Amino acid sequence: MRRLSPLRSSAFRFALMMAAIFAVGAIALLFMVEQSVSRYASEVANDSIVAEVAVLREESHAVGAAETIRSVVRRENAAREHQLRYLLVDRGGKYLAGSLPASMAQPGWHLVTLPNHDANNDDGAATMTLSALGARLDDRTMLVVASDTSDLEELRWTLGTASAAFGGLITALALIGGFVVGSIFLRRLDKVNRSVARIIDGSLTERLPKIGISAEFDDLSTNLNQMLARIEALMDGMRHVSNNIAHDLRTPLTRLRQRLETLQDGVRGSAAEPQVEAALAQVDEILRVFRALLRISALEAGAGQQRIIEIDLSALVSRMVEAYRVVAEDAGHLLSATIQSEVLARADPEMLTQAVTNLIENAIIHTPTGTHVSVALEQGADRVVLSVADDGPGIPLAEREHVLERFYRLDESRATPGVGLGLSLVSAVSKIHGATLRLLDNTPGLRAELSLAQSPHPGSPTSKR
Repeated sequence: MRRLSPLRSSAFRFALMMAAIFAVGAIALLFMVEQSVSRYASEVANDSIVAEVAVLREESHAVGAAETIRSVVRRENAAREHQLRYLLVDRGGKYLAGSLPASMAQPGWHLVTLPNHDANNDDGAATMTLSALGARLDDRTMLVVASDTSDLEELRWTLGTASAAFGGLITALALIGGFVVGSIFLRRLDKVNRSVARIIDGSLTERLPKIGISAEFDDLSTNLNQMLARIEALMDGMRHVSNNIAHDLRTPLTRLRQRLETLQDGVRGSAAEPQVEAALAQVDEILRVFRALLRISALEAGAGQQRIIEIDLSALVSRMVEAYRVVAEDAGHLLSATIQSEVLARADPEMLTQAVTNLIENAIIHTPTGTHVSVALEQGADRVVLSVADDGPGIPLAEREHVLERFYRLDESRATPGVGLGLSLVSAVSKIHGATLRLLDNTPGLRAELSLAQSPHPGSPTSKR
């Protein structure tokens, strides 16, 4: 039984999907936060620049140009800590005060990138980007106030890194959680799969265990178990009906046969003798059907499991081939065999003999005259494969499962002897032995293949008969 990997489980896929949703949501949320914080910080910086320009404009009008120059110098020296830079030029663009180059003397807002010669430059950046506002204080002077945007860029980088890290952390935790939950779920589901496998093998008394993960799954197990109990009851009822009919009718049919035999002795040589012989043949056929039904029921009930021993399968199959070689020739068939020597297997010899008999008889009876029937036995790495193949018309693929059922016959085979129990018995024998019965194409014809577990014994070279 193939076991599913936790990585392929629905729990893990659901966790992966939720992780992706949460990660995208977290990244989108942090991106919005980063944009909002950056916009707010930029507005605060710009407001401080506008406020500085307004204060210096008022000072210029109140105290004159000379005092404004001294005020700019004082502010320049004091503003280093809060990242403000100043420039004061006259009407002709001549430098008067400040640390900014005279080339920045432009009205309005603009961004400028300058070499970073700041002694407090801790991050080692070669350049710095300034957001600057230029405004005229009066007709004779222009003031430029600029703010270093490095802190804002650092804030943006920090928030972006936090977004990626947070999204990755959520994804990792969700994947780990999904793997753990998937593993727990699969371990519990494995018990259900094992029970289902035993049910498929014919153990209708098996019941599904409760998974214990949620009430929904437990309710499902309960409902399925109720369904299995109903199926078991129906199957048992059908078996009991078949068995009871077989048991109840076998005794009167046996008595009828005895009376026909007695009658046969009294009508020998008369015109009634052929009719009595035909009646005996019909009774014998009915008794064979009942015996086959009882045998299949016994096999399905597990009878015979105590008689499983190590047998020489090569010798058993060889005897069956030799026994049926004359039968095949009388039917106009060619029977051949390729049997590997000294192939051992643990099996019930009586059951396996019946299975091989049915396979060979089916190939002889249900194929036209001139068909070649071949029996093969070979030992693989851990299995023994017994096959009976023919080059007849074969069985359609859609019918191969049905021919293993009781009394099922193809339309083409209704003109031949039998009632449709031969392959049913072979199927029952294969289940008792834990073997695999497959009906395959022989191109042309059919190949019935029975695969059994082998005994630990080295096989010998193949022999042909």
